[in-house]
Amino acid sequence: MADRNGDWDFHLRTLSSSARDSNFAGDPASDPSLLHSVKRLYELCKTENSEDLIARVYPHINKLFQRAVASLSQSSTSYGLLLLAILQFFLDFGDVVLHDADTSLRTFFRSCLSREFADPVVAEATLDFLISYKKKLLHAFPTLLPQFFPLLLKLIAWNGEKLEKSFTKIFPGLIATGSFLPLFPSLMDLPVLVVALEKVERSSGSLIGSSIASIHKSAAPEMLLALMDEAYTGSTIGDGGADSESEDNNTIDVADPLFLDLLKDENDGLAERHWTSPGMTAALQAAINNPQSERLKQAMHIAPRLLDVYFAIALREVNDSLICALIPLLMSRISKIFPDKTFSYEVQKRLLGFMLAAFQRSPNFVALLKKPIMDRLGEAYDSPAKTELALQLCWAIGEHGGGGGSHKDAARELFESLELLLYENLSSSRLGLRQDLTVESNRDTSRKSSQARLLCFVITAIAKLATYHRELLPRARVSLGKVARSRISDGRVWRRARDYLGLMSEPAICISVLGPSEPSDEHRQSPGVVNWSEGCTMMNTHVPFYILGEQEGPPFHDFSFTDILPIR
Repeated sequence: MADRNGDWDFHLRTLSSSARDSNFAGDPASDPSLLHSVKRLYELCKTENSEDLIARVYPHINKLFQRAVASLSQSSTSYGLLLLAILQFFLDFGDVVLHDADTSLRTFFRSCLSREFADPVVAEATLDFLISYKKKLLHAFPTLLPQFFPLLLKLIAWNGEKLEKSFTKIFPGLIATGSFLPLFPSLMDLPVLVVALEKVERSSGSLIGSSIASIHKSAAPEMLLALMDEAYTGSTIGDGGADSESEDNNTIDVADPLFLDLLKDENDGLAERHWTSPGMTAALQAAINNPQSERLKQAMHIAPRLLDVYFAIALREVNDSLICALIPLLMSRISKIFPDKTFSYEVQKRLLGFMLAAFQRSPNFVALLKKPIMDRLGEAYDSPAKTELALQLCWAIGEHGGGGGSHKDAARELFESLELLLYENLSSSRLGLRQDLTVESNRDTSRKSSQARLLCFVITAIAKLATYHRELLPRARVSLGKVARSRISDGRVWRRARDYLGLMSEPAICISVLGPSEPSDEHRQSPGVVNWSEGCTMMNTHVPFYILGEQEGPPFHDFSFTDILPIR
């Protein structure tokens, strides 16, 4: 007991004397004994569990915290470990001494971590601290991590895969109502963030010890309105900031909106990513032309895995209104991804997978988002990424009946968009079926194959939509009839149209094959089950024609069983 009291007094005197020592008063972190004393006093308070002892040490700890924060901007010494030790004391004993740790935590993020996130020791200690106190932080300070998610993303972007496992443990805490939408583009642009940080390091020296976040006016209210406008009217979010001044390879224009947004420390709402700005163009061009750093390669591995966690949480915990607002943002970013082939493929695969899962969870999204969906169908040939997006949207329209039986007006408008896309391909040269060309390049062949694949999806969507909304059947027969008679060079297209026309003549089979994948209020029939009462007649001898998919020539049902049954 005497040794413990002596130890206690010694460490209290260490804290007290450091404040009076002129060598350490202005830079307390330069005294290596302070960190040890703070940790030792914390351990003694924890062991003794004495409120008197906690009350005695608190004034010294609190004063040290204030001195350390005041000295940060003038010191080159790292304060991260010292402040984390003090925050540990505040969180564990704050109730005893009536200390609200919220202000202290935010001060640490703003004043210390923003300057030392690039220090691997401080970064690892910060994540360990957040993991240890995750439950308490999420319960007592639920807005803390969502507010500082940009700073924490800078931490993982700079320190890479060695801290990914620890970062993943706290990542769900970054997702909240106010951070859900802004977090999405930040995750997608993690490699671009690395490019920006490396550019700062090249032009200004080490990132440790200097805050690089710029204070700028938040565009959150304007961007939120623009996003909701995109969701419900389909208007495109503008490309503001495209007239920003260009920058050379050695300096960063602090007025460039790209860097203002990428290098911020706090969540200030949904900000626009200026993919058309000179700064973005120059940064991406340099990243493509120069060898990729190890840090950039790791960021391209980390980002898709974080998106997996983000989307899983979204489908499990996030409300429909936020997911509905996310889908137009997702569609607008499908072709705006860091230009690495493998990275783009991995990210696009996750974006499309989540979009389809969201439509599966809430089919009415197809109707609510009809305008942006129709706009994306109109952009189907702008790029391969947009073509793939259009394919998936066609599938979703048909699979979910344009939003369901209660959304007949939306289904009709979506049907008209599919018709327009179909007729454009049949009548325009974009299909690439010019018969006067005898020699085709590989590029032309690939383009034809891609467009034929899109046409197959459009035809299927038209047939499924008409099956779900029977008032559209006459128009669907006209559309598919034109394709079947066109006999375009790719046989997959016209044969599929011909097959669907045959299905439509047998309503019971048609609903079984092309109807909803799951029973609904309008269609209680399970897929693959033929309800003969839906047919025009009792079909006792009919065999579903799709078994005869390779049989040529009408009539479709004039066949012998030997056509489909092997002869023994």
